[in-house]
Amino acid sequence: MSMDVTFLGTGAAYPSPTRGASALVLRCEGECWLFDCGEGTQTQLMKSQLKAGRITKIFITHLHGDHFFGLPGLLCTISLQSGSTVTKQPIEIYGPAGLRDFIWRTMELSHTELVFPYVVHELVPTADQCPTEELKDFVHVNRADSPPKDGQGRTILLDSEENSYLLVDDEQFVVKAFRLFHRIPSFGFSVMEKKRPGKLNAQKLKDLGVPPGPAYGKLKNGISVVLENGVTISPQDVLKKPIVGRKICILGDCSGVVGDGGVKLCFEADLLIHEATLDDAQMDKAKEHGHSTPQMAAAFAKLCQAKRLVLTHFSQRYKPVALAREGETDGIVELKKQAESVLDLQEVTLAEDFMVIGIPIKK
Repeated sequence: MSMDVTFLGTGAAYPSPTRGASALVLRCEGECWLFDCGEGTQTQLMKSQLKAGRITKIFITHLHGDHFFGLPGLLCTISLQSGSTVTKQPIEIYGPAGLRDFIWRTMELSHTELVFPYVVHELVPTADQCPTEELKDFVHVNRADSPPKDGQGRTILLDSEENSYLLVDDEQFVVKAFRLFHRIPSFGFSVMEKKRPGKLNAQKLKDLGVPPGPAYGKLKNGISVVLENGVTISPQDVLKKPIVGRKICILGDCSGVVGDGGVKLCFEADLLIHEATLDDAQMDKAKEHGHSTPQMAAAFAKLCQAKRLVLTHFSQRYKPVALAREGETDGIVELKKQAESVLDLQEVTLAEDFMVIGIPIKK
């Protein structure tokens, strides 16, 4: 099963000619999940090899404009491109409390009618995710003009034992959110692929006398079969070791994690995507504004024993490598060096718009 991540926007604060605002897509077998949707994301999608119509889930890390102002426009464009027949399954949207009201109100004020349904699941933050004066309670909105109850989605509270939020648990994936500290409540997301049955051992099947055909499929799906001679063959008799699932972790803006949920969920991540807005020399400024530097990102990756760290959400002062002037001491390459020094020279990747990173199946 192929899986990859495409970065659509890697810049902080606003879109620029060299970096779009925050957005990336996790693609698995053609289905696309969008993480953050800054202004201009739909244009970035059109420039990429991705198709907006394949987006089935959207995850918003926090409610700063450069992470979700592009969402209403993207939903409208998907609707326009979908035609008049309603065949699309609901798009599921996950994000902090307040997101549901924002989307509904935008659609109402613009008299927009989408040809497909959408559902907004809201994560309720805790008081320790941001400075006290910035915490707002959107959970108990009870106005006459508030969104209709139909299709509202879930209100998801923190599981205090797990220190996380369970968002998705289906046949293939478990997606959980964890708390981050920022100027307003922010979240990270852990996408964990479930173990899959190992391949059938052809030689064992032959030795046990299992005839090719429907029996192979049953055994592959974990169902025992009885041969004509009355012998029962169990899946564990003929299946190789299960294939361990992959793990991708995506953090929103933050100057640190809240509680131990983030470390647990990101432990041994195959791909850890972390913001690094400013360089290490400006760490005090970064923390003041709720952001991270390469050293801070790398320290978290090291704590989690992540297998690959990708830095993103750069200040617009840091131009892509291809545009950097030779000899620059404050250029983007310096951020890479700062992170790698913490990780004992383990290679760190600097995200660029339209970069695609594949996540291979584990062997």
